[in-house]
Amino acid sequence: MKSQYDVVILGAGHNGLVAASYLGRAGLSVLLLEKNNYIGGAATSQKVFPDYDAHLSRYSYLVSLLPEKIIRDLGLKLELRRRATASFTPYLNHGQHDGLLLSNVDEEVGRQSMFELTGSDTEFTQMKEFYNLSRVFAEKVWDAMLEPLIAREEFRRRFNADDVSREAWRSLVEEPLGTAIERYLKNDLVRGLVFTDAKIGVLTHPRDPSLLQNRCFIYHLIGNKTGEWKVPVGGMGAVVRELEQAARNAGAEIFTNIDLRALGLAGEQRTVDFYKDGEQQTVEARYLLVNFGRNVLAKYIGQLYQPDATDEGSVFKINMLLQRLPKLKATRYKSDQAWCGTFHSDESYEQMNVSYDQACSGRLPNKAPCEVYCHTLTDDSILAPELREKGFHTMTLFGLDAPWNLFVRDNRTMRKHAEKRFIESVNQWLDEPLEDCLAVARDGSLCIESKSPVDIEDALGMFQGNIFQSAPSWPFAERKEQVGKWGVETEYENVFFCGSSALRGGAVSGIPGHNAAMKVLQQVRQS
Repeated sequence: MKSQYDVVILGAGHNGLVAASYLGRAGLSVLLLEKNNYIGGAATSQKVFPDYDAHLSRYSYLVSLLPEKIIRDLGLKLELRRRATASFTPYLNHGQHDGLLLSNVDEEVGRQSMFELTGSDTEFTQMKEFYNLSRVFAEKVWDAMLEPLIAREEFRRRFNADDVSREAWRSLVEEPLGTAIERYLKNDLVRGLVFTDAKIGVLTHPRDPSLLQNRCFIYHLIGNKTGEWKVPVGGMGAVVRELEQAARNAGAEIFTNIDLRALGLAGEQRTVDFYKDGEQQTVEARYLLVNFGRNVLAKYIGQLYQPDATDEGSVFKINMLLQRLPKLKATRYKSDQAWCGTFHSDESYEQMNVSYDQACSGRLPNKAPCEVYCHTLTDDSILAPELREKGFHTMTLFGLDAPWNLFVRDNRTMRKHAEKRFIESVNQWLDEPLEDCLAVARDGSLCIESKSPVDIEDALGMFQGNIFQSAPSWPFAERKEQVGKWGVETEYENVFFCGSSALRGGAVSGIPGHNAAMKVLQQVRQS
């Protein structure tokens, strides 16, 4: 390790690796420092259950927002595989169990399934019209995600071309998302299915005046202009391995197990004080990139962090290893059909309004909205061959309306309650308890791991367990001083955010990493 570098990057998550790759390829000397004993941050695959050779994507699990441009620029060899099923939503109709199945490969399957739910083709047609708004929005916004920020008014003018474009701007940017959902859709289950993308990770509701729900929805629907979420073959670990190789090939030096102590941000050089293998070290850098949140940065420079109320995290994560897929009460659907896509439970529109109100009143919802997905039905390479042969599968559950404040006082007890509540939500649709399908460890314990927002904050530094680091931002400049900036700037000279806390950050995208690198290279050219 040298004592001076052009760039020091704090945090070797996927965004830090993207930034390091671009900067190293441009000829700058780059040092990445990572506190954990592994690389990848939230985009990591780990052997969660030691008795079984299965590598689960522990925190983030699907890819939509990683631009194809970054993949091409860095020469990443990734396979992002389409899921045959888009979503499955079980429901009870006159005492009979059934389900709404939407396919990624056969539109007619979804049309027929929705006809059976609603009694006509109208709702399916209306849903297509509504989602067309997000496609129009994505077409006009996606390429700009890798460019300097544009003023809101200039951005709006892009939507003046026709009535559909103007409607897309109005529905997604100007009015609460619930207004548009209620205008286009009538069925409670379908409304809820659409609105879930506005809630994943944040605590919000359809009529939220902050429009947090709109911003969250946009990020879930614009990826590569299609919004489709794909399975990374080999798990998130495969994505990180490619990025790590790209960074190392570009000349970046990477060190793990770093105990960061202090940052010096005054003067011409930034200084980083830390311990490595018990020895105190200091390195200097012309540029410092921060791949963690404003909350963590404030701690290292001795300042208070003042978050916005919308920054609170609200997601509960459960990782599971199964001996077999659970059977459904809706017997006309095969298990692999239902679990291959996103399985929605207790996520009807009105039910989520109730669960939101209960969460805001300081208690776990009686009916806990959640969604479940099985990676191994699309990509079983994350399992050892013997587990594949025996019919093992991995399963991930994302629970909504589980805000950080419910867990902070007694995380252990509340985590146990929440795990039980979310599993109960899923079990109501199953012909056998999910617990009976779980793999069993040598000590007799079930192969299930739960992570509350408090656990996520402890492990990853994400403020109050917010999987976006802070509330998602609009994809344009909201203030005059942001216009022409990259959205990575801090109040400190040559110190930039390169992770989810940057504007246009969040999810596995690499966008903030790219934009921070472009900011540094812009500064280098101008100096």
